[in-house]
Amino acid sequence: MADLLKPDLCVIGAGSGGLSVAAIAAAFGVPVVLVERDRMGGDCLNAGCVPSKALLAAGHRAQAIREAAAFGIDVPEPVVDFARVRAHVRGVIASIAPNDSAERFTAMGVKVIKAEARFVDARTVEAGDIRIQARRFVLATGSRPAVPPIPGLDTVPYLTNETVFDLDVRPRRLIIVGGGPIGAELGQAMRRLGAEVVILEAGRLLQRDDPEMAAVVGRALVSEGVELRTGVAIQRIGGKAGAIEVTLAGGPGEAPETVEGSHLLLATGRSPTVEGLGLEEAGIAVERGAIRVDGGLRTSNRRVYAVGDCAGGGTEGLRFTHAANYHAGIVVRRALFRLPASVDNRVMPRVTYTDPELAAVGLTEEEARARHGSVRILRWPVAENDRAQAERRTQGHVKVLVGRGGRILGCSIAAAGAGDLIVPWMLAMRRNGTVSDIANLVFPYPTLSEISKRAAVEDLKPASRSGLLRGLAGALRWLG
Repeated sequence: MADLLKPDLCVIGAGSGGLSVAAIAAAFGVPVVLVERDRMGGDCLNAGCVPSKALLAAGHRAQAIREAAAFGIDVPEPVVDFARVRAHVRGVIASIAPNDSAERFTAMGVKVIKAEARFVDARTVEAGDIRIQARRFVLATGSRPAVPPIPGLDTVPYLTNETVFDLDVRPRRLIIVGGGPIGAELGQAMRRLGAEVVILEAGRLLQRDDPEMAAVVGRALVSEGVELRTGVAIQRIGGKAGAIEVTLAGGPGEAPETVEGSHLLLATGRSPTVEGLGLEEAGIAVERGAIRVDGGLRTSNRRVYAVGDCAGGGTEGLRFTHAANYHAGIVVRRALFRLPASVDNRVMPRVTYTDPELAAVGLTEEEARARHGSVRILRWPVAENDRAQAERRTQGHVKVLVGRGGRILGCSIAAAGAGDLIVPWMLAMRRNGTVSDIANLVFPYPTLSEISKRAAVEDLKPASRSGLLRGLAGALRWLG
């Protein structure tokens, strides 16, 4: 007979969202059961944010060596030992893993169960030989790489973000299908580490971002030797290991074209993990492939919540670790303390960690004009920043969308460290502030952060041309 547990909270999935829910609840002394079928830390630690940023860091170091001559430092072309690069990536994962380990969470008071979890009815989950009847359940099962239905794909070996970090030999020529954040980041990293790279994208690069800002990243990739092919249609894939062939449809009156490579990486998005959970038995609805939730992340079963990548309800385009952690806080407030809380994605940041980075919050220009009509646009180039000139990192600019009364509708930054530079804009928007709030801040000199102030000060220029204000200044001068 299966053991029966009756905790206050059962969390299914030990990725970022699930771990956050379990940790917060345990800190309040709440009995928590955490069920994970695979590796603690989920995608972020093992196959996502952590390994990808470690690989990017290796690529940054190689590129810094190539660019050292501009600073008067002559060094030869870097020699990349790809097996040691992989060891670096694995070392970073290993150094962070204890924070997400079963041992750490057990020490917090969380009961960790390593097993498949499945609902057997609306209030019972079965995990191995244990049954769990919790007061509330939280689904945090994450997502997996989406595999597109391309003819011939099943006949050749391919990589995803879950397997690309296992490579210990540098690809000779890497074909990446998909020009989203994963494709752009890994494409640049692999190119900087010495691989030839071609990115194939059906639409445009970084389609969810403002095209003006995405173009900054595109130019950087091309300048470093990435072959960027946008607006292409893949007819089929063939070949064999080490000799992959991707056939592209030709235009009107044109013959198909074949792109050859040694390795193939799919970077075509992610799909929520919802299979095998017994959702139907629990009365939990699935919509467009994700778990349907309301504004407070509750599913169609009032006892069950969903957070992170597996949740739908308008969160589908926000599959970020920081979004999952944000969801965790909402669920804890609602499930444990019965406090009102709902998702507000208006100030959810998004960052692509290329070089330059591309960070954004709020609306794009197209979205802002569609919703608000007249929109003022403020821009300031990174090249006008003294620190950027000193470090020779002058690519990119700030773009701010301003509505009535100086309200900030959105901000995008393409620059080195843009993911950090976006934070003041997020705070201003969260507090319903205006662009004047940024203009009136004192930023330390010389820092890249000053580009935000310079962009904001652009909003004051029309006032400087006001005849009334010029007249007032002249009158005050006359009065001494």
